Amino acid sequence: MAILQSASEAFWGLLHPWIFMSVSLSFLPGTLLRLLRARQLLAHLLPSPSRLRDAWFGDFWSAVGPQVREMGEDRVVPLLEGRVHRGQALEDPAVVRGVNGAEPGLRGTVLEIGAGSGMWVGLLGKFVDPRLRKAEGPAAAAANPTTPGGGSTNGERAAAEDRETALEEAMELRQRRGLEGGQLGGGGSSPHTVTRILGVEPNAGHHAELRRRVVEAGLDGVYEIVPVGIEDLAASGKVERGSVDCIVSILCLCSIPEPRRHITELYGYLKPGGKWYVYEHVKCSNSWAMVLYQAIVELFWPHLIGGCHLQRETGKWLREAGPWTSVDLAQPVQEPWWHCVPHITGTLTK
Repeated sequence: MAILQSASEAFWGLLHPWIFMSVSLSFLPGTLLRLLRARQLLAHLLPSPSRLRDAWFGDFWSAVGPQVREMGEDRVVPLLEGRVHRGQALEDPAVVRGVNGAEPGLRGTVLEIGAGSGMWVGLLGKFVDPRLRKAEGPAAAAANPTTPGGGSTNGERAAAEDRETALEEAMELRQRRGLEGGQLGGGGSSPHTVTRILGVEPNAGHHAELRRRVVEAGLDGVYEIVPVGIEDLAASGKVERGSVDCIVSILCLCSIPEPRRHITELYGYLKPGGKWYVYEHVKCSNSWAMVLYQAIVELFWPHLIGGCHLQRETGKWLREAGPWTSVDLAQPVQEPWWHCVPHITGTLTK
């Protein structure tokens, strides 16, 4: 029975990429009809059909994204809490601290790569100093619409001043901890030490939903959208090189253009002692059979899953991005051999 069960799991696991692509394909007629009714179909086909692909993937991801997030939270939460070591979530973050010599968990200024429509905003908000947060929930989003050019009431200005004061206090506390601990973020552990989040998302089509989720999470004034690509971060004036405490990349490096160059570029924004938190899918390497099978799937996957690529050597490129004091990247221990979309998870410390 155990052999039959294992064989069944392997069969459906190997079939899953094709099922996933077929689900994506099923959204294409609806996207075409929606654009046709809005008289936008031609605009999405010319001069490049990539706009149609983005619209199609957006419709698909709005349906499956929440499921992907739910399935991934068991890995992402311990990662951001600093409890992942060699691909395994540990109960005690102190074990990880003993390995890499730094306080685990998100802190300070966080750069989120590929923010999209805000799938991970709520989770990132759990690490923000509570004094910096507004009211949460859908009612907060409805009561605080983020419309361009909107005016501020006296209450809003007062709230902004309170958050600015809280931010200064949080930064002073964090600096004291750093001096006492003798290293970045050291000298005491707190689950709420993030003071600023910069969400890098060049696709303007995601911004409205991203803003809504930021407000809903109570992060208005803490989470700032950076509406440019990685290559234009410095020119945007939103972030300086060597100023970021943490970079977070969750299932996004698979679809960025020129990934190796952009990963090296992002390395330059980390402070010495800063950490890069990674959860990405990568190229198969466990057997020649799986490498070949993944290569066959890759022939279709990018065209049906919004430009996502399966065979990127993201772990290798991260390691080669620059000098690291510690690298703790590994495949999650629970992933089976037949997984066609294997992952790496862990942290790199500059």
